[in-house]
Amino acid sequence: MSKYNAAVFVKMKNLKNFWYSITIKNKISLFTGSVFLTILVAVFFDAILIRLFMIDVNDIMEDNSKCGEIITVIDREKELFDQYVNSTTSENEDAFKLAMKQTKTAVYAIPLDYSRLGENRYAQLYSLQSCYEVYCGYRDEVLSGKLPRRDYVSRLYAVYNMQNYLHNYAQRFIDLTLKEGNAKYNELLPKVFVVPVIAVILGILLFSSVLEISRMMNKSITEPVLKLAHASRRIAANDFDVDDVAANNRDELGELIIAFNKMKYATGEYIGALEERRQALDKLHAKEVETLEAEKQLDAMNLELLKNQINPHFLFNTLNVIGGMANLEGASTTEEMITALSSLFRYNLKHQEKEVLLSQELKVAADYMYLQKMRFGERVKYTVDCRVNADNVMVPTFTLQPIIENCIIHGISPKVEGGSVSVLVGKKADKLIISVTDTGKGMEISQLREIRESLGGKQTSTMGIGMGNIFRRIKAMYEDADMRVNSVLGKGTQIIIILPYRAGDSIYTRGD
Repeated sequence: MSKYNAAVFVKMKNLKNFWYSITIKNKISLFTGSVFLTILVAVFFDAILIRLFMIDVNDIMEDNSKCGEIITVIDREKELFDQYVNSTTSENEDAFKLAMKQTKTAVYAIPLDYSRLGENRYAQLYSLQSCYEVYCGYRDEVLSGKLPRRDYVSRLYAVYNMQNYLHNYAQRFIDLTLKEGNAKYNELLPKVFVVPVIAVILGILLFSSVLEISRMMNKSITEPVLKLAHASRRIAANDFDVDDVAANNRDELGELIIAFNKMKYATGEYIGALEERRQALDKLHAKEVETLEAEKQLDAMNLELLKNQINPHFLFNTLNVIGGMANLEGASTTEEMITALSSLFRYNLKHQEKEVLLSQELKVAADYMYLQKMRFGERVKYTVDCRVNADNVMVPTFTLQPIIENCIIHGISPKVEGGSVSVLVGKKADKLIISVTDTGKGMEISQLREIRESLGGKQTSTMGIGMGNIFRRIKAMYEDADMRVNSVLGKGTQIIIILPYRAGDSIYTRGD
């Protein structure tokens, strides 16, 4: 192996080690960035081609067209001037006036811009426009009819001569324009061929990079997940002799695989020990059959309990991996539902503090409502109007989601046409006001009266578990906290929670 090949091999090995060590999020970011870069390069070279063809070449063609128009209208005016002088009919007069207007427009159509025209074209156009101004003076004097016969003839021939000068100036300006236009076109011509070639080469390189990154993502993410799924199915069928899941990953997926293998071994050893114990108990004499049967049942219960003890982190990591795969496969809705469900699980299992930021409560409520919208479709609508800084206000944990769930289950779900849930958060004096309103079926007056009496007497037996728990907690946490319920049968229900406004520097931890 040559030194060059050895160096390439080392670089490829280092690249693979780097790839397996970065996080899944960074892998996806790298893949997305490579795709974005490919698109950006394509757009950049398209812009260059558009500039070459649509701007530079178009400028050349437009200058040539305007120059040709100048000499055309000058010759036309010269012809109509001669006709008008020889026969001053109204028809000739109208045609000549139109020709004069067209000549003036054409002569001044190209701006006298030195930076754009260059030295030669600028001087020629300046001479043309200066000559045209003098010509207009002579022409108008001849056409005025106020000159004596002798002066008239001399001025008339002067006009003819100046028309020839204008023609010559215009012709030289055209020649210069065509010459410079051809030179500029010849200068642009190599770029016209080189730019597409460069674009194709870079496109091939970038596309190859995207394919390589996609292949590496498949090898480092898809294949390990499929191996995990296969091993999980065998374990679910009580087959613990499956080989360890092997992967080179040193990211979150690698940690998940290590934890999975450890759980498999621990569970398999425990089950093996239980099996050995069962076989030993089977050898006992018949007098201990009843005791043996009881112990076997107890062992089976312990085994079942062990199988049902799922590590929450394993569940979260697995959901996140599945969400990532859904993203790679283009199943955006599945990814969003998995992300929302994972967020709800994590929030319910990890938040043990009494207070959290309002933004966390709104996020959990939004995740819950997203899942409900996936269930009910267009039957359910959800809006939030937060008029305070949600990242700087503390509220009791698990306040919004149970109330919104109550709105869905008891208010919106029974109605065939569905309804909407709206959350309004505002501040009044030193109070935080949270209002949750639904357009559900509402309550009977008697039911509403019982609930209000329960709130007044601090007895929550008629309010349900969720709302009752919230009311008891906020009253225990804050002396001046309160909850109010308004409802109209057939129109909906409103729950208002009044809390002291507490800034985000609470003594309680804020969670994840």
